[in-house]
Parts: sequence; structure tokens; C-alpha cells
Amino acid sequence: MLLQIRPIAFTTAVIAFFLLGIVGSVVSLTPYTCCKRALLGAMAAYVVALVAMRAVNAILTQAMISSQMSKDQTSDSKN
Repeated sequence: MLLQIRPIAFTTAVIAFFLLGIVGSVVSLTPYTCCKRALLGAMAAYVVALVAMRAVNAILTQAMISSQMSKDQTSDSKN
């Protein structure tokens, strides 16, 4: 079964936003700078998560195809 891409990427972006916001406030950045960096970091995390999940789905799809082909070949050789 393939993984859902957008919900995972969205969750990753939200977590990144809050983590970057907390880190920015801990190091005493201005609220505007903190928000801007958190927003840019969240967008970057979203894009990275999208690309990573698409790669994972491609690998899973290829593994399922290979598994099915090997099952078909073994069942054909038995007949």
C-alpha cells in the first residue's frame, strides 16, 4: 500500500514551523524574524517531505512489482 504524501508533508511542515518558531524565540529573535524564518523553514520542510515521500512510494511500488513478478515466475515454472 502506498503512503499518503500530502498529509505527511503537511504534518512535517507544521512540526518544522513550531520547532523553528520555538528555537527563534529562545535565541531572542524579533517576532517578525522568527515568524519569517519559521515560515521559510516550514515551506522547505514541506517540499523536502514531498520529494522524500514520492521517492519512498516509487521504491515501494518497484518492490511490489518485483515481488509479484517473482511470484508469477515461480508459479509458471511449477506448471
